[in-house]
Parts: sequence; structure tokens; C-alpha cells
Amino acid sequence: MLSVQQLQINGRRGDLLPATSLQVRRGELLLVAGEGQDQRTALALALSGRMKPSNGVLSWDTTTKTKKIRLASALVDSPGVNEPEQHLSVRDLVTEDLSLIPRRYRGALLSKPWLKVNSFEDIAGLWIEQIPAARRLELLTALALADPATDLLVVDSPDRHSADPSAWLPRLQALASDAGRPLAVVAVVSALPDNWTGAAAAIGNSVMHPPEPDAEAAPAQPKPTTVVETKTVVEPKAKHAAQPASETPAATSAAAKPESENLQRTAK
Repeated sequence: MLSVQQLQINGRRGDLLPATSLQVRRGELLLVAGEGQDQRTALALALSGRMKPSNGVLSWDTTTKTKKIRLASALVDSPGVNEPEQHLSVRDLVTEDLSLIPRRYRGALLSKPWLKVNSFEDIAGLWIEQIPAARRLELLTALALADPATDLLVVDSPDRHSADPSAWLPRLQALASDAGRPLAVVAVVSALPDNWTGAAAAIGNSVMHPPEPDAEAAPAQPKPTTVVETKTVVEPKAKHAAQPASETPAATSAAAKPESENLQRTAK
């Protein structure tokens, strides 16, 4: 089983591959939709162990080692990576691809026997650009499966050769459901077919978006001002108001006393 969690690849200015999660088992075809060709190719390269992700976890069965994933997988028709050159003949392409298979599996490096055994004699003399889309995919997937160690098939943008899903979908379904050799098949496409009801995923389906800001809070209403009435407290006057010292009887007698004393002294 291929399991991918938060797989992400950095680019120069942004994510070459935004965080993506998916899962596919043997005997299953998974379609992964993505709008940009660069993103689709980056995902195909990462899933097949041809490109190391910047973040995330990629595992095949019980291993996360890139080398083992690469040996167990085949990348098919990736534009700008391993798509066949248009000027190649079918015979030359077959000879070239068979030479890449480990020696213990490939046998003789002759295209003619292989083309006959795999029923491609009818296109053997054609150029790659002359092959119809459906026949092209049949040829390229058959070459990928010439290596018996291949259990995971990753097909990059098969829909770019034809807008009709019947040119590529039935072939991939047949490969995934082959009881004699059940494969885990992933096709990275620009859009899911309208009638597709099988397993599907989307590039960037695990991107963590920042939470949306809350609606602006209504302005706080000003609190009513509490008016505190201040009363002027007038202290009541004393019952007996103090009189000036000059007006008190004691002060009068004190003032008169020295004069009487003087008079008495004078009289003596």
C-alpha cells in the first residue's frame, strides 16, 4: 500500500507541490487531480521515489526509504522527464527501455521478439508521434511492467494526449484489477472524468489554511455617566456665637482694673 501524509515540495517562490495526502492499495486505481503541470509532475516524481519531498511522509508497504520506493515503482510518460521523444521509432523506444531493466530480468535486448509477444507488431514501424493516445499508453505501461519488480505504477498526465477519458481510463483500470498481477496505480490528471466514482484525491488537499478573522466587534457603547449631585453643607452656627474679646465683660473689667488700681495708689 502507498501511503502519503502531508507530502510537500518547496519551490523557488512558493510550493512546487502543496501539502497533499493520499492512499492507494494494490488492485486499486487512484486518480489525483491538479491544475498545474508542474505540480502534477512533482507529485508523480515524489510518489515514484524520483524526487525527495521537503516535508511529509511517503511510505510503500512497510518502508519509507526512497530507494526502495523507486525500485518498486515505475514512472510513466512524465513530460520533460521520461516521455519518449517524438522522433523515436517504436522499435528504438522498446530497445532503449528494455536496456534499463535489470539484467536478470530483461533477457536479450531485441525489440522484435518483445513487440511480437506483447502484440505491438502493428505499430512497430511508426514514429512515437504517430501512435494514437490509447495505443501509446498501452505501449508505455507494458514497457514499465517489463520489470517484474514493479508493483506501483505512477502515470503522469495521461489526459494531456486526449480529452476523451476512454483513451486512458480503461487501460489503467484493467491494470489495477488484474488478478494475476495486482498493481497500485496512480494517475495524476488535470481533472477527474465526469463519470468517475472510484478513489480520488486532489493536489493540495492537506494545505493548512489560517483561520478566518472574526467579524469586527461592534464598537462598545459608552457607559452612561453617573452624575453625582454635590450639596453644599452649611454648618450651623454655634448656639452662642463668640463675641469679640473687646466686647466681653471680662475684657471690660480687665481694662478698667489698672485705672482703679492707679487711683487707689494715688489716693494712698
